[in-house]
Amino acid sequence: MSDKNALIQPDRGQQAVSIHLIDKDGLDKFTKGLTVPQRAMLEAARFDASAGEYVILPEDDGWCVAAGIADAAQLGGWCMARLAEKLPAGTYRRAGGEPGAAIFGWILGQYSFDRYKADAEDHGPRVLLTGEPAQIAALTAEAEAVMLVRDLVNTPAEDMGPAQLEAEAEALHKAFRAEIRVTRGEVLERDFPMVHAVGRAAGRSHAPRLIELEWGDPKNPRIAVVGKGVCFDSGGLDVKPSSGMLLMKKDMGGAAHALALARLIMDAQLPVRLHVLIPAVENAISGNAFRPGDVLRSRAGITVEIGNTDAEGRLILGDALTRAGEEKPELIIDFATLTGAARVAVGPDLPALFTREDATADALLAAGKAVDDPCWRLPLHEGYREYLKSDVADINNAGSSGFAGASTAALFLDRFVPKGMDWAHFDTFAWRPTAKAGRPKGGEALGLRAAWHMLKGRYG
Repeated sequence: MSDKNALIQPDRGQQAVSIHLIDKDGLDKFTKGLTVPQRAMLEAARFDASAGEYVILPEDDGWCVAAGIADAAQLGGWCMARLAEKLPAGTYRRAGGEPGAAIFGWILGQYSFDRYKADAEDHGPRVLLTGEPAQIAALTAEAEAVMLVRDLVNTPAEDMGPAQLEAEAEALHKAFRAEIRVTRGEVLERDFPMVHAVGRAAGRSHAPRLIELEWGDPKNPRIAVVGKGVCFDSGGLDVKPSSGMLLMKKDMGGAAHALALARLIMDAQLPVRLHVLIPAVENAISGNAFRPGDVLRSRAGITVEIGNTDAEGRLILGDALTRAGEEKPELIIDFATLTGAARVAVGPDLPALFTREDATADALLAAGKAVDDPCWRLPLHEGYREYLKSDVADINNAGSSGFAGASTAALFLDRFVPKGMDWAHFDTFAWRPTAKAGRPKGGEALGLRAAWHMLKGRYG
Protein backbone atom coordinates (compact mmCIF):
# COMPACT_ATOMS: atom_id res chain seq x y z
CA MET A 1 0.00 0.00 0.00
CA SER A 2 1.47 3.35 -0.96
CA ASP A 3 -1.19 5.42 0.78
CA LYS A 4 0.49 6.89 3.84
CA ASN A 5 -2.94 7.40 5.42
CA ALA A 6 -4.06 3.78 5.01
CA LEU A 7 -5.27 2.09 8.20
CA ILE A 8 -3.05 -0.93 7.48
CA GLN A 9 0.58 -0.30 6.52
CA PRO A 10 3.70 -2.43 6.03
CA ASP A 11 5.91 -2.67 9.09
CA ARG A 12 9.23 -1.07 8.23
CA GLY A 13 10.36 -0.63 11.83
CA GLN A 14 8.63 2.73 12.30
CA GLN A 15 7.74 3.92 15.77
CA ALA A 16 4.56 2.30 17.07
CA VAL A 17 2.71 1.42 20.25
CA SER A 18 2.93 -2.29 21.10
CA ILE A 19 -0.23 -4.36 21.52
CA HIS A 20 0.17 -7.55 23.55
CA LEU A 21 -2.58 -10.05 22.74
CA ILE A 22 -2.99 -12.38 25.71
CA ASP A 23 -5.30 -15.31 26.32
CA LYS A 24 -6.06 -16.74 29.73
CA ASP A 25 -3.49 -19.50 29.34
CA GLY A 26 -0.75 -16.97 28.66
CA LEU A 27 -1.66 -14.42 31.33
CA ASP A 28 0.70 -15.71 34.04
CA LYS A 29 3.70 -15.77 31.70
CA PHE A 30 2.91 -12.25 30.47
CA THR A 31 2.48 -10.93 34.01
CA LYS A 32 5.83 -12.34 35.14
CA GLY A 33 7.60 -10.32 32.45
CA LEU A 34 6.18 -7.01 33.63
CA THR A 35 7.73 -4.40 35.88
CA VAL A 36 6.32 -3.85 39.36
CA PRO A 37 4.40 -0.70 38.32
CA GLN A 38 2.99 -2.49 35.28
CA ARG A 39 1.81 -5.44 37.39
CA ALA A 40 0.21 -3.03 39.83
CA MET A 41 -1.72 -1.31 37.07
CA LEU A 42 -2.80 -4.66 35.61
CA GLU A 43 -4.09 -5.77 39.02
CA ALA A 44 -5.80 -2.43 39.65
CA ALA A 45 -7.66 -2.80 36.34
CA ARG A 46 -8.63 -6.37 37.32
CA PHE A 47 -7.40 -7.53 33.94
CA ASP A 48 -7.96 -11.28 33.49
CA ALA A 49 -7.41 -11.57 29.69
CA SER A 50 -11.10 -11.93 28.89
CA ALA A 51 -11.80 -11.41 25.19
CA GLY A 52 -12.42 -7.74 24.42
CA GLU A 53 -10.81 -6.47 27.63
CA TYR A 54 -7.79 -4.17 27.44
CA VAL A 55 -5.64 -1.98 29.63
CA ILE A 56 -2.99 0.66 28.87
CA LEU A 57 0.33 0.16 30.67
CA PRO A 58 3.40 2.40 30.97
CA GLU A 59 6.40 1.25 28.94
CA ASP A 60 9.78 3.00 28.89
CA ASP A 61 9.03 6.60 27.88
CA GLY A 62 5.64 5.73 26.46
CA TRP A 63 2.92 3.14 26.86
CA CYS A 64 1.70 -0.19 25.53
CA VAL A 65 -1.57 -2.11 25.41
CA ALA A 66 -2.45 -5.44 27.00
CA ALA A 67 -5.55 -6.92 25.37
CA GLY A 68 -7.47 -10.09 26.17
CA ILE A 69 -8.22 -12.57 23.41
CA ALA A 70 -9.87 -15.99 23.22
CA ASP A 71 -6.88 -17.73 21.62
CA ALA A 72 -3.61 -15.92 20.97
CA ALA A 73 -2.48 -18.69 18.63
CA GLN A 74 -5.55 -18.42 16.38
CA LEU A 75 -6.56 -14.85 15.62
CA GLY A 76 -10.06 -14.27 14.29
CA GLY A 77 -11.22 -11.43 12.09
CA TRP A 78 -12.83 -9.48 14.94
CA CYS A 79 -10.36 -10.01 17.78
CA MET A 80 -8.73 -6.56 17.48
CA ALA A 81 -11.80 -4.64 16.34
CA ARG A 82 -12.62 -3.17 19.76
CA LEU A 83 -9.06 -1.88 20.07
CA ALA A 84 -9.47 -0.10 16.74
CA GLU A 85 -12.67 1.46 18.06
CA LYS A 86 -11.36 2.59 21.44
CA LEU A 87 -7.63 3.33 21.26
CA PRO A 88 -6.36 6.85 20.59
CA ALA A 89 -5.22 7.87 17.14
CA GLY A 90 -1.73 6.62 16.40
CA THR A 91 0.30 3.78 14.99
CA TYR A 92 0.28 0.29 16.50
CA ARG A 93 1.91 -3.13 16.03
CA ARG A 94 1.20 -6.49 17.55
CA ALA A 95 4.00 -7.53 19.89
CA GLY A 96 5.48 -10.95 19.25
CA GLY A 97 3.52 -11.77 16.11
CA GLU A 98 1.53 -10.58 13.14
CA PRO A 99 -2.11 -9.40 13.16
CA GLY A 100 -3.06 -11.74 10.31
CA ALA A 101 -6.83 -12.04 9.84
CA ALA A 102 -7.42 -9.39 12.53
CA ILE A 103 -6.53 -6.75 9.92
CA PHE A 104 -10.09 -7.09 8.63
CA GLY A 105 -11.73 -6.19 11.94
CA TRP A 106 -9.19 -3.44 12.64
CA ILE A 107 -10.40 -1.59 9.55
CA LEU A 108 -14.09 -2.14 10.26
CA GLY A 109 -13.64 -1.11 13.88
CA GLN A 110 -13.15 2.42 12.53
CA TYR A 111 -16.28 2.43 10.37
CA SER A 112 -19.01 4.95 11.07
CA PHE A 113 -22.03 6.13 9.10
CA ASP A 114 -22.09 9.89 9.62
CA ARG A 115 -23.45 11.15 6.29
CA TYR A 116 -26.27 13.03 8.00
CA LYS A 117 -24.40 14.32 11.07
CA ALA A 118 -23.24 17.91 11.07
CA ASP A 119 -20.94 17.36 14.05
CA ALA A 120 -19.57 13.92 13.23
CA GLU A 121 -16.75 12.94 15.58
CA ASP A 122 -13.30 12.36 14.13
CA HIS A 123 -10.98 10.56 16.51
CA GLY A 124 -8.23 10.26 13.92
CA PRO A 125 -6.91 7.10 12.30
CA ARG A 126 -5.60 4.13 14.26
CA VAL A 127 -2.95 2.61 11.97
CA LEU A 128 -1.91 -1.03 12.33
CA LEU A 129 1.42 -2.31 11.03
CA THR A 130 1.99 -5.74 9.56
CA GLY A 131 5.05 -7.63 8.45
CA GLU A 132 2.91 -9.54 5.96
CA PRO A 133 2.15 -6.82 3.40
CA ALA A 134 0.85 -9.35 0.88
CA GLN A 135 -2.30 -9.67 3.01
CA ILE A 136 -3.13 -5.98 3.01
CA ALA A 137 -4.82 -5.58 -0.37
CA ALA A 138 -7.13 -8.60 -0.10
CA LEU A 139 -8.29 -7.96 3.46
CA THR A 140 -8.71 -4.24 2.78
CA ALA A 141 -10.84 -5.03 -0.27
CA GLU A 142 -13.08 -7.29 1.81
CA ALA A 143 -13.46 -4.65 4.51
CA GLU A 144 -14.31 -2.03 1.90
CA ALA A 145 -16.93 -4.36 0.41
CA VAL A 146 -18.55 -4.74 3.83
CA MET A 147 -18.48 -0.96 4.28
CA LEU A 148 -20.20 -0.56 0.91
CA VAL A 149 -23.03 -2.83 2.05
CA ARG A 150 -23.31 -0.91 5.31
CA ASP A 151 -23.38 2.47 3.59
CA LEU A 152 -26.01 1.46 1.06
CA VAL A 153 -28.27 -0.20 3.64
CA ASN A 154 -27.93 2.63 6.16
CA THR A 155 -28.90 5.30 3.63
CA PRO A 156 -32.58 6.31 3.88
CA ALA A 157 -34.91 5.28 1.08
CA GLU A 158 -35.37 8.80 -0.27
CA ASP A 159 -31.64 8.88 -1.04
CA MET A 160 -31.29 5.18 -1.94
CA GLY A 161 -34.00 4.38 -4.45
CA PRO A 162 -33.83 2.43 -7.72
CA ALA A 163 -32.05 5.34 -9.44
CA GLN A 164 -29.32 5.36 -6.77
CA LEU A 165 -28.82 1.60 -7.07
CA GLU A 166 -28.44 2.15 -10.79
CA ALA A 167 -25.82 4.83 -10.06
CA GLU A 168 -23.88 2.34 -7.90
CA ALA A 169 -23.94 -0.16 -10.76
CA GLU A 170 -22.86 2.59 -13.15
CA ALA A 171 -19.86 3.28 -10.91
CA LEU A 172 -18.81 -0.38 -11.19
CA HIS A 173 -19.33 -0.21 -14.95
CA LYS A 174 -16.94 2.72 -15.20
CA ALA A 175 -14.37 1.42 -12.71
CA PHE A 176 -14.05 -2.05 -14.22
CA ARG A 177 -15.22 -1.54 -17.82
CA ALA A 178 -18.20 -3.78 -17.33
CA GLU A 179 -21.16 -3.80 -19.68
CA ILE A 180 -24.35 -2.31 -18.26
CA ARG A 181 -27.99 -2.60 -19.32
CA VAL A 182 -30.95 -0.99 -17.58
CA THR A 183 -34.49 -1.97 -18.54
CA ARG A 184 -37.33 0.35 -17.56
CA GLY A 185 -40.68 1.73 -18.74
CA GLU A 186 -42.70 -0.14 -21.36
CA VAL A 187 -39.90 -2.58 -22.08
CA LEU A 188 -39.74 -3.49 -18.39
CA GLU A 189 -43.51 -4.05 -18.35
CA ARG A 190 -43.22 -6.36 -21.35
CA ASP A 191 -40.03 -8.26 -20.49
CA PHE A 192 -40.05 -8.27 -16.67
CA PRO A 193 -43.75 -8.02 -15.81
CA MET A 194 -43.44 -8.93 -12.13
CA VAL A 195 -40.71 -6.34 -11.53
CA HIS A 196 -42.94 -3.76 -13.20
CA ALA A 197 -46.06 -4.78 -11.30
CA VAL A 198 -44.39 -4.50 -7.89
CA GLY A 199 -42.77 -1.15 -8.65
CA ARG A 200 -45.38 0.63 -10.75
CA ALA A 201 -47.07 2.42 -7.83
CA ALA A 202 -43.91 4.35 -6.92
CA GLY A 203 -43.35 7.94 -7.94
CA ARG A 204 -41.40 8.76 -11.08
CA SER A 205 -38.18 9.40 -9.14
CA HIS A 206 -38.34 5.83 -7.81
CA ALA A 207 -39.55 4.12 -10.98
CA PRO A 208 -38.79 0.38 -11.22
CA ARG A 209 -35.98 -1.04 -13.35
CA LEU A 210 -33.92 -4.17 -13.96
CA ILE A 211 -30.18 -3.44 -13.74
CA GLU A 212 -27.68 -5.81 -15.34
CA LEU A 213 -23.88 -5.84 -15.39
CA GLU A 214 -21.69 -8.24 -17.32
CA TRP A 215 -17.94 -8.49 -16.89
CA GLY A 216 -15.09 -10.82 -17.70
CA ASP A 217 -13.90 -13.00 -20.55
CA PRO A 218 -16.87 -14.79 -22.17
CA LYS A 219 -14.65 -17.89 -22.42
CA ASN A 220 -14.50 -18.15 -18.61
CA PRO A 221 -17.12 -20.00 -16.53
CA ARG A 222 -20.32 -17.98 -16.31
CA ILE A 223 -21.79 -17.18 -12.91
CA ALA A 224 -24.74 -14.97 -11.98
CA VAL A 225 -25.21 -12.88 -8.84
CA VAL A 226 -28.72 -11.61 -8.15
CA GLY A 227 -29.75 -9.13 -5.44
CA LYS A 228 -33.20 -8.11 -4.24
CA GLY A 229 -33.49 -4.34 -4.60
CA VAL A 230 -36.70 -3.33 -2.82
CA CYS A 231 -35.58 0.14 -1.82
CA PHE A 232 -38.51 0.59 0.52
CA ASP A 233 -41.26 -1.84 1.40
CA SER A 234 -44.53 -0.44 2.68
CA GLY A 235 -46.08 -3.87 2.25
CA GLY A 236 -48.18 -2.54 -0.61
CA LEU A 237 -51.95 -2.77 -0.17
CA ASP A 238 -51.32 -5.44 2.48
CA VAL A 239 -49.70 -2.58 4.33
CA LYS A 240 -47.24 -3.18 7.14
CA PRO A 241 -47.82 -1.65 10.59
CA SER A 242 -45.71 1.43 11.27
CA SER A 243 -43.34 -0.60 13.45
CA GLY A 244 -42.80 -3.00 10.56
CA MET A 245 -41.73 -0.19 8.23
CA LEU A 246 -39.02 1.29 10.46
CA LEU A 247 -36.24 -0.84 8.98
CA MET A 248 -37.63 -1.17 5.47
CA LYS A 249 -34.93 1.04 4.00
CA LYS A 250 -32.82 -2.13 4.39
CA ASP A 251 -35.02 -4.19 2.06
CA MET A 252 -32.50 -3.51 -0.72
CA GLY A 253 -29.83 -5.26 1.34
CA GLY A 254 -29.68 -8.11 -1.17
CA ALA A 255 -28.80 -5.66 -3.94
CA ALA A 256 -26.12 -4.14 -1.71
CA HIS A 257 -24.59 -7.59 -1.19
CA ALA A 258 -24.69 -8.31 -4.93
CA LEU A 259 -22.93 -5.05 -5.79
CA ALA A 260 -20.29 -5.59 -3.11
CA LEU A 261 -19.63 -9.17 -4.24
CA ALA A 262 -19.38 -7.98 -7.84
CA ARG A 263 -16.78 -5.42 -6.83
CA LEU A 264 -14.73 -8.07 -5.04
CA ILE A 265 -14.89 -10.37 -8.08
CA MET A 266 -13.92 -7.67 -10.56
CA ASP A 267 -11.24 -6.09 -8.38
CA ALA A 268 -9.56 -9.48 -7.88
CA GLN A 269 -9.87 -10.31 -11.60
CA LEU A 270 -11.46 -13.64 -10.76
CA PRO A 271 -11.49 -15.70 -13.98
CA VAL A 272 -15.26 -15.84 -14.46
CA ARG A 273 -17.85 -14.33 -16.77
CA LEU A 274 -19.95 -12.41 -14.25
CA HIS A 275 -23.61 -11.48 -14.71
CA VAL A 276 -25.10 -9.23 -12.01
CA LEU A 277 -28.87 -8.67 -11.90
CA ILE A 278 -30.66 -6.25 -9.61
CA PRO A 279 -34.43 -5.79 -9.85
CA ALA A 280 -34.85 -2.37 -8.22
CA VAL A 281 -38.27 -1.20 -7.05
CA GLU A 282 -40.18 0.55 -4.30
CA ASN A 283 -43.22 -1.37 -3.04
CA ALA A 284 -45.47 1.66 -2.68
CA ILE A 285 -49.19 2.31 -2.29
CA SER A 286 -51.21 4.26 -4.85
CA GLY A 287 -54.22 3.86 -7.11
CA ASN A 288 -52.34 1.61 -9.52
CA ALA A 289 -50.68 -0.63 -6.93
CA PHE A 290 -50.93 -4.36 -7.59
CA ARG A 291 -53.61 -6.04 -5.50
CA PRO A 292 -54.22 -9.19 -3.47
CA GLY A 293 -55.94 -11.65 -5.76
CA ASP A 294 -54.30 -10.32 -8.92
CA VAL A 295 -52.69 -12.87 -11.23
CA LEU A 296 -49.34 -11.79 -12.66
CA ARG A 297 -47.63 -13.36 -15.64
CA SER A 298 -43.89 -13.72 -15.12
CA ARG A 299 -41.03 -13.53 -17.59
CA ALA A 300 -40.89 -17.33 -17.41
CA GLY A 301 -44.56 -17.55 -18.44
CA ILE A 302 -45.51 -18.90 -15.01
CA THR A 303 -48.66 -17.27 -13.64
CA VAL A 304 -48.62 -16.10 -10.04
CA GLU A 305 -51.64 -15.43 -7.86
CA ILE A 306 -50.97 -12.66 -5.35
CA GLY A 307 -51.86 -13.95 -1.91
CA ASN A 308 -50.05 -11.08 -0.21
CA THR A 309 -48.58 -7.88 -1.68
CA ASP A 310 -46.03 -7.88 1.15
CA ALA A 311 -44.42 -10.99 -0.37
CA GLU A 312 -43.09 -8.86 -3.19
CA GLY A 313 -39.38 -9.65 -3.03
CA ARG A 314 -39.84 -13.14 -4.38
CA LEU A 315 -41.81 -11.74 -7.33
CA ILE A 316 -39.07 -9.44 -8.58
CA LEU A 317 -36.45 -12.10 -7.92
CA GLY A 318 -38.49 -14.58 -9.97
CA ASP A 319 -38.11 -12.45 -13.10
CA ALA A 320 -34.42 -11.75 -12.38
CA LEU A 321 -33.61 -15.42 -11.76
CA THR A 322 -35.37 -16.34 -15.00
CA ARG A 323 -33.23 -13.84 -16.88
CA ALA A 324 -30.06 -15.14 -15.20
CA GLY A 325 -30.93 -18.73 -16.12
CA GLU A 326 -31.41 -17.86 -19.79
CA GLU A 327 -27.65 -17.36 -20.11
CA LYS A 328 -26.99 -20.86 -18.72
CA PRO A 329 -24.56 -20.00 -15.92
CA GLU A 330 -22.95 -22.85 -14.05
CA LEU A 331 -23.82 -21.17 -10.74
CA ILE A 332 -26.40 -18.62 -9.55
CA ILE A 333 -26.13 -16.94 -6.15
CA ASP A 334 -28.86 -14.63 -4.91
CA PHE A 335 -29.08 -12.45 -1.83
CA ALA A 336 -32.37 -11.20 -0.43
CA THR A 337 -33.82 -9.80 2.77
CA LEU A 338 -36.69 -12.14 2.04
CA THR A 339 -38.52 -13.47 5.11
CA GLY A 340 -39.09 -12.76 8.77
CA ALA A 341 -39.39 -16.52 9.12
CA ALA A 342 -35.65 -16.88 8.50
CA ARG A 343 -34.96 -14.50 11.38
CA VAL A 344 -37.24 -16.48 13.66
CA ALA A 345 -35.41 -19.66 12.64
CA VAL A 346 -31.77 -18.54 12.87
CA GLY A 347 -31.80 -15.05 14.37
CA PRO A 348 -30.17 -11.86 13.04
CA ASP A 349 -26.54 -13.05 12.84
CA LEU A 350 -26.93 -16.05 10.54
CA PRO A 351 -28.08 -15.83 6.93
CA ALA A 352 -30.35 -18.74 6.07
CA LEU A 353 -28.77 -20.64 3.19
CA PHE A 354 -30.66 -22.75 0.66
CA THR A 355 -28.96 -24.75 -2.08
CA ARG A 356 -29.84 -27.55 -4.48
CA GLU A 357 -26.39 -29.12 -4.32
CA ASP A 358 -24.92 -30.48 -1.08
CA ALA A 359 -21.40 -29.76 -2.30
CA THR A 360 -22.25 -26.09 -2.85
CA ALA A 361 -23.78 -25.83 0.61
CA ASP A 362 -20.75 -27.50 2.18
CA ALA A 363 -18.37 -25.14 0.40
CA LEU A 364 -20.33 -22.04 1.45
CA LEU A 365 -20.66 -23.18 5.06
CA ALA A 366 -16.95 -24.02 5.29
CA ALA A 367 -15.93 -20.71 3.71
CA GLY A 368 -18.16 -18.76 6.07
CA LYS A 369 -16.81 -20.56 9.13
CA ALA A 370 -13.22 -19.92 8.05
CA VAL A 371 -13.68 -16.14 7.77
CA ASP A 372 -16.06 -15.44 10.67
CA ASP A 373 -19.08 -15.07 8.39
CA PRO A 374 -21.16 -18.10 9.42
CA CYS A 375 -24.30 -19.26 7.58
CA TRP A 376 -26.88 -21.91 8.41
CA ARG A 377 -28.47 -24.23 5.88
CA LEU A 378 -32.26 -24.65 5.82
CA PRO A 379 -34.15 -27.22 3.73
CA LEU A 380 -35.68 -26.98 0.26
CA HIS A 381 -38.17 -29.62 1.35
CA GLU A 382 -40.26 -30.89 -1.56
CA GLY A 383 -43.21 -31.61 0.70
CA TYR A 384 -43.73 -27.90 1.32
CA ARG A 385 -44.41 -27.07 -2.33
CA GLU A 386 -48.08 -27.79 -1.71
CA TYR A 387 -48.23 -24.66 0.47
CA LEU A 388 -47.77 -22.57 -2.70
CA LYS A 389 -50.67 -24.08 -4.65
CA SER A 390 -53.17 -21.72 -6.28
CA ASP A 391 -56.72 -22.44 -7.42
CA VAL A 392 -56.49 -19.96 -10.30
CA ALA A 393 -52.80 -19.75 -11.29
CA ASP A 394 -49.67 -21.86 -11.53
CA ILE A 395 -48.42 -20.77 -8.11
CA ASN A 396 -49.29 -18.45 -5.21
CA ASN A 397 -46.73 -15.99 -3.90
CA ALA A 398 -47.79 -16.46 -0.26
CA GLY A 399 -47.81 -19.81 1.47
CA SER A 400 -51.12 -21.18 2.71
CA SER A 401 -49.50 -22.38 5.94
CA GLY A 402 -47.88 -20.49 8.78
CA PHE A 403 -45.12 -23.09 8.85
CA ALA A 404 -41.72 -23.07 7.13
CA GLY A 405 -42.00 -19.56 5.74
CA ALA A 406 -38.33 -19.28 4.74
CA SER A 407 -38.40 -22.65 2.99
CA THR A 408 -41.62 -21.92 1.09
CA ALA A 409 -40.19 -18.58 -0.08
CA ALA A 410 -37.06 -20.37 -1.29
CA LEU A 411 -39.21 -22.99 -3.04
CA PHE A 412 -41.05 -20.17 -4.82
CA LEU A 413 -37.70 -18.89 -6.14
CA ASP A 414 -36.65 -22.43 -7.04
CA ARG A 415 -39.53 -22.53 -9.52
CA PHE A 416 -37.85 -19.80 -11.57
CA VAL A 417 -34.34 -21.29 -11.67
CA PRO A 418 -33.85 -23.77 -14.55
CA LYS A 419 -33.91 -27.39 -13.50
CA GLY A 420 -30.51 -28.92 -12.87
CA MET A 421 -28.75 -25.58 -12.39
CA ASP A 422 -26.52 -25.04 -9.36
CA TRP A 423 -28.13 -22.34 -7.23
CA ALA A 424 -27.59 -20.85 -3.77
CA HIS A 425 -30.03 -18.50 -2.04
CA PHE A 426 -29.10 -16.36 0.97
CA ASP A 427 -32.05 -15.12 3.04
CA THR A 428 -30.04 -12.48 4.89
CA PHE A 429 -31.08 -9.87 7.46
CA ALA A 430 -28.53 -7.24 6.26
CA TRP A 431 -28.89 -5.52 9.63
CA ARG A 432 -27.32 -5.67 13.07
CA PRO A 433 -29.85 -4.86 15.81
CA THR A 434 -27.21 -4.57 18.57
CA ALA A 435 -23.59 -3.51 18.30
CA LYS A 436 -20.61 -5.82 18.60
CA ALA A 437 -16.91 -5.07 18.28
CA GLY A 438 -16.31 -3.70 14.79
CA ARG A 439 -19.98 -4.17 13.99
CA PRO A 440 -22.12 -1.14 14.89
CA LYS A 441 -25.89 -1.24 14.99
CA GLY A 442 -27.22 -0.78 11.46
CA GLY A 443 -26.64 -2.17 8.00
CA GLU A 444 -24.47 -5.26 7.83
CA ALA A 445 -23.00 -7.70 5.31
CA LEU A 446 -24.03 -11.24 6.25
CA GLY A 447 -23.05 -14.02 3.86
CA LEU A 448 -20.95 -11.77 1.63
CA ARG A 449 -17.53 -13.10 2.66
CA ALA A 450 -18.79 -16.68 2.74
CA ALA A 451 -19.86 -16.36 -0.90
CA TRP A 452 -16.66 -14.55 -1.91
CA HIS A 453 -14.32 -17.11 -0.36
CA MET A 454 -16.31 -19.98 -1.80
CA LEU A 455 -16.01 -18.42 -5.26
CA LYS A 456 -12.29 -17.87 -4.79
CA GLY A 457 -11.91 -21.49 -3.79
CA ARG A 458 -13.88 -22.71 -6.79
CA TYR A 459 -12.56 -20.40 -9.50
CA GLY A 460 -9.40 -18.77 -8.15
